[in-house]
Amino acid sequence: MKVFTTNQSLHFCLASLKTPASCLGFVPTMGALHQGHLSLIKRAIKENEIVVVSIFVNPTQFNSAGDLETYPRNLKQDLKKIESMESLGEIIVYVPSEAAVYGNSVEKEAFDFGGLELQMEGKFRPGHFQGVGTVVQKLLDIVGPTHAYFGEKDFQQLQIIKKLVKMTKANVKIVACSIEREPSGLAMSSRNIRLTTGERSHASKIYEALKITKDKFSDTPLDEITQWVADKFEKDAIINLEYFEISEQLTLQSANIIEPQKKYRAFISAYIRNIRLIDNIALN
Repeated sequence: MKVFTTNQSLHFCLASLKTPASCLGFVPTMGALHQGHLSLIKRAIKENEIVVVSIFVNPTQFNSAGDLETYPRNLKQDLKKIESMESLGEIIVYVPSEAAVYGNSVEKEAFDFGGLELQMEGKFRPGHFQGVGTVVQKLLDIVGPTHAYFGEKDFQQLQIIKKLVKMTKANVKIVACSIEREPSGLAMSSRNIRLTTGERSHASKIYEALKITKDKFSDTPLDEITQWVADKFEKDAIINLEYFEISEQLTLQSANIIEPQKKYRAFISAYIRNIRLIDNIALN
């Protein structure tokens, strides 16, 4: 495992390894690595000759200074987890400073993602996807991968990054990877470590609701499903539903009627205390 903190040292290393035929896989993370991240790294190793994992907590995608402050950070533990995967292949770790990524100005750019950024997360976290778009574009420019790996847990983010790559004509393939779950069904997230054992049992209701939504989807009116989900969360004082949406997969627009030729997903965001949890599931 090689660890670099500057762009110059990273570029020097990559130049010594790359050939015109080699594939470079990139897994951007904000640290606090869990099995979901490790599954992305594993897939990148399998599909590429060179793999770069970045660990960078991006300030421009946080809506609240408090959320940025409390975001879990443990670089030593993260590096240990990456090192444990070295038997699968060599991994280059890029741990840049804000200055290395942003230069002198830590500002988000303004992107028009064709309305993708205005749905769901965009309604509740204004400006979040401008920050995501900004950092992903900068990291892709710095690393120069042929393939970049993102999890479907953040499905809206995934669609926006695909749109970003199309808009900027970046020469990289975005690889979508399925959601990794804990035994209870809870989607793996860096924020899960802040949940108590008792709170985890309440958090598992998110995936339960999504699975039942999938079962109901083919023969139950959408408004009935929406009401059923709202009622399920209303009965639990520990977990608070922020939103539940059934959306068309490509546009992410909320569905009013179901068109058989289109693909749909259900999305949930909920809070336990100040811990925000999101999840989604393909419905058809």
